[in-house]
Amino acid sequence: MRMFGIFFSTTMLIWLVVISVPTGFAVATFTYSKGYSYLLDDPKACVNCHIMDEEYHAWGKSTHRHVASCNDCHTPDNFALKYLSKAVNGWNHGYAFTTGDFKYPIQIKDFNKDITNKACLKCHNSMTDHMFIDKSKPINCLHCHSKVGHDL
Repeated sequence: MRMFGIFFSTTMLIWLVVISVPTGFAVATFTYSKGYSYLLDDPKACVNCHIMDEEYHAWGKSTHRHVASCNDCHTPDNFALKYLSKAVNGWNHGYAFTTGDFKYPIQIKDFNKDITNKACLKCHNSMTDHMFIDKSKPINCLHCHSKVGHDL
């Protein structure tokens, strides 16, 4: 088959469709959902989904708004791990909201709890030195402070 002066076999056309359709769908979905905004450090990206409105507005009234953005507390420091985390969470959030398979209020996963806990300790590690806690166990800031940054 000749198209635009180029010979295409049936197999080539099938592969072209198999690759182009999902790629086009992915690009359209990424654009429609403002996926590009998650590559930035703007907290407004977190309210692309209405489920995060309450957390975003609570953060805006908290003392943390002056010193920490969403990425400071919810992504790793390491550049590669930060964007890997964003990709994993983006995929999970996209799947959850597309299928409607999520809990309200939104629930933090263990993977993200660990990231957030490490972020707490990055800024507040010296505060734990004087506490009467079992030093043989890792400190779990979120056990007592799960609403910090998002509580009104």
